[in-house]
Amino acid sequence: MKLPRDVAALVGIFAVSGVVHLVRPQVYEPLMPSWVPRHREVILGSGVAELACAAGLAVPASRRTAGWASAALLLGVFPGNVKMALDAQRSRRPGRRTTALKIGTLLRLPLQWPMIRAALRAARN
Repeated sequence: MKLPRDVAALVGIFAVSGVVHLVRPQVYEPLMPSWVPRHREVILGSGVAELACAAGLAVPASRRTAGWASAALLLGVFPGNVKMALDAQRSRRPGRRTTALKIGTLLRLPLQWPMIRAALRAARN
C-alpha cells in the first residue's frame, strides 16, 4: 500500500525534527514549560519518540499504532509550541530575526492540526 502524501510528509517532518532533538537539543530548551522536569531528558526522549513514529508510519504493519502514537505526541508537544509563540510575541528585541521568529512561531500553531489529521488518517487506514 502506497504511503499517502500527507503521511509521507509527516514521516519526513518527524525524521528531521527527531534528529535535531538528538543532535542539537538546546534548540528546544526555550520551548520547555518551567513545570516540566528534566528538560534535556524530555527533549531527547521526544526526539526518540519522533524517530520511532516516523519509522512506524513508514512501515505498513505498524502504521496504525504509529498513527495513534503520532497524534498523541503532536498533542503532547502543542503546549510547548504555544509557549514558544507567546514568548516570541513578548520579545522586545528589534530585528528581522526576531520578526521572523514571531511570525514563524505563530504560523507553526495552525500547522499542527494538518499534522494531527495526517497521523489520525494513518491510524484509521
